[in-house]
Amino acid sequence: MTPDLAKILWLVGGVGWYVIRFPYERRNKRKNRIVKSQFDIRETLLLACSLSGLGIVPLIYVFTGFPAFADYPFRWPLAAAGALVMVAALAMFRLSHRDLGRNWSVSLELHDSHSLVTEGSYRYVRHPMYTAFWLLALAQVLLLPNWIAGPAGLVGFGILFFGRIEREEAMMLSIFGDQYREYMKRTARIFPGLY
Repeated sequence: MTPDLAKILWLVGGVGWYVIRFPYERRNKRKNRIVKSQFDIRETLLLACSLSGLGIVPLIYVFTGFPAFADYPFRWPLAAAGALVMVAALAMFRLSHRDLGRNWSVSLELHDSHSLVTEGSYRYVRHPMYTAFWLLALAQVLLLPNWIAGPAGLVGFGILFFGRIEREEAMMLSIFGDQYREYMKRTARIFPGLY
């Protein structure tokens, strides 16, 4: 494991993320009528923070080395762990998309044929796609030995997550009511047994 290989693995993870998401994005452009949406300026800013931390900042670092002043010594065991975490992140990302199917959307939206998904990866956590993003952000920290580019994903996605999660769950409660309350009682938000 070398610093260049770690950067390549981070890039491959980004491509993998897109390959997984693209078919769902394309299919859901043709989905049923949206009955509830919270896509507003706040949501746009939250998505921009996440994209900056998980995409733009690390891409600049990978291709230019900027900001080199924030580099720290590369440690191959950390990068190897990052590669394993990246695989776990992509696997969870794929499972969560598969389990959601046509219920998936990039933002906070519900459509007229929306159903509450509680099977597959959703049997254990309410937001496995967010679990995948937290793992992706952790992989970035482990793969990119830079005090800015590495943790940028944790910061960017953290802003999205903590700025969105309460609104998302309130929206689910407004649509699914007691069914969602019961689901909340038996599942964790992100990591079983932790949170």
